This record gives sequence, structure tokens and C-alpha cells, in this order.
Amino acid sequence: IDEHKTRIESGAVLLIADADGKAAVAAGVTKDLTDNLSAVDIVRAAVAELGGKGGGGRPDMAQGGGKDAGNADAAIKAAEAVLAN
Repeated sequence: IDEHKTRIESGAVLLIADADGKAAVAAGVTKDLTDNLSAVDIVRAAVAELGGKGGGGRPDMAQGGGKDAGNADAAIKAAEAVLAN
């Protein structure tokens, strides 16, 4: 996440991985945006679409998990909705 944040300089990163049939989710937000955007909110929105609950961390980096990575497209759309607000 940190490497991606460095590359984009300003923005948010969402990674979803299939980890032995379960979804692993991580998000990061660059420091310049954390006053208005939280990685925790992004992760929680994505995790909900993947059959998980919660997720946590800090405004600049968060992680969570879900039951199935198969719904990753819906998880991405849920994260995009957080960014649009």
C-alpha cells in the first residue's frame, strides 16, 4: 500500500486479494487527503460486499477480510462510492 501511495502522490489505493478462497482487503489514503477521507471507510465498504464485517486501521491505512473474493467488482464499486462522497 505504501509503495502505491508513493507512486500516486495524492489519492487512495484499494487492494483485494484471494487468499485461499477468502478475501483480503487493504486500503491506503495519502496523508494530504486523510482529513476528508479515511482508509477505514473504504475498507469497510469493500468488506461488506465480500461477506465480511468491519475492518479497521488508521485513516491512512486499513485492512479487513471477507468470506469470498468473487464479489470483488461490487467491492470496488462500494469503495468508489465512498470516494464520491
